[in-house]
Amino acid sequence: MSRNLRYAEPMSKPRPPKRISKTSLENAALFYLERFSASAEGLRRVLMRRVERAARVFGDDPADGAVLVDDLVRRYQASGLLDDQRYAEGKSRSLLRRGCSPRAIRQDLARRGLEASVIDEALQGLAADLAEDAVTLDRAAAEAFVRRRRLGPHRPPDLRAQNRDRDMAALGRAGFSWEIARAVLGGTGDGDE
Repeated sequence: MSRNLRYAEPMSKPRPPKRISKTSLENAALFYLERFSASAEGLRRVLMRRVERAARVFGDDPADGAVLVDDLVRRYQASGLLDDQRYAEGKSRSLLRRGCSPRAIRQDLARRGLEASVIDEALQGLAADLAEDAVTLDRAAAEAFVRRRRLGPHRPPDLRAQNRDRDMAALGRAGFSWEIARAVLGGTGDGDE
């Protein structure tokens, strides 16, 4: 009987961090930005984790690394490599397509370290794009959520009535108002369609 020994071997130990330098931080930042879109605060958090990990191993002062990180982030912002407004617009569009409510989008962007003014501009831009279609931002997000989760009109017809309350609750938990949920699911909300 043959065994797959690949899974029986112990996992390798993680590599110890390298000492922080201006070059190593820049290489790490560029490698990160090649793979992920990031806000200025998001990149700062990623680089500071690297600095703090190296400081624990080598006994360095994390404040020295923080100065290097701040200089790097400022330089990338000045060159346009990091643009919080562009990041907020792209992320908010992505979250709207996934069916996130404007409230959830606002919370997600704030958690990522974006300023309230940048978030407001991104949401106003989304609303302006949807104004051409005469659809509100809440309604568009709710429709995307219902479509993605296969709720309400996207359920088989024989299951719609018995799952109406569950669908309304799912929309409520996702941050949508009762009026929006009722409009998206159709009907009055009293059990009759």
